[in-house]
Amino acid sequence: MMHDWLTPQWPAPARVKSCVTTRTGGVSGAPFDSCNLGDHVGDDPQAVLKNRQRLVSLLGCKPAWLQQVHGTAVVEALPGQVAQADASWTATPGVACAIMTADCLPALFCDRAGTRVAAAHAGWRGLAGGVLESTLDALALPADQVLVWLGPAIGAQAFEVGAEVREAFVAQHAQAAEAFQPSHNPGKFIADIYQLARIRLAARGVEAVYGGDFCTFSDPRFYSYRRSAQTGRFASLIWLGN
Repeated sequence: MMHDWLTPQWPAPARVKSCVTTRTGGVSGAPFDSCNLGDHVGDDPQAVLKNRQRLVSLLGCKPAWLQQVHGTAVVEALPGQVAQADASWTATPGVACAIMTADCLPALFCDRAGTRVAAAHAGWRGLAGGVLESTLDALALPADQVLVWLGPAIGAQAFEVGAEVREAFVAQHAQAAEAFQPSHNPGKFIADIYQLARIRLAARGVEAVYGGDFCTFSDPRFYSYRRSAQTGRFASLIWLGN
């Protein structure tokens, strides 16, 4: 039983499998309770290992975990090798591209033919740096053949940022200004990370974008770094079935 884990709702080919875990279904104790999949947040390593093993047994795929650094590097997903990168892709059945988050944006990619998939971790730095564009480059597919699903991230009512964040996006795409609203705190803005992602994907010709209606900060199903700095990480995974 996968408890309240999510199955993305998008028109991906039947061969494309995807899943988003939640806080439930694991063995970690507080404050990581219970299905923490992050091995870098101070949780008991044995608990994290058990959680990851349980995920593998439930999903029947082999996740390729990453050491995420808020960058733009994209690697081929290789289970057993933990690359320092923020996105991965694969064309190999049974290998899952896996991203861990707790407010940052997880983005899942596939092509309409169901021949390759990818996953990207996009905090604001990675998003502004071009991690979504780098993932598209790695997939090497025509833009009209790409589908993207935006997973659980901090919502537009909760993501307060400084003026430097707004400037970083607006300098690249003028329409990004629409994704920022003045906060009640002087010099601060409320950012819509989903809208920013859609603007950047559209600039590359990718219009088939789904999801984007979550808020990790306000939804207790998910870990949220802004809600509780010492917390776990949930995973968004995508893979090809046999």
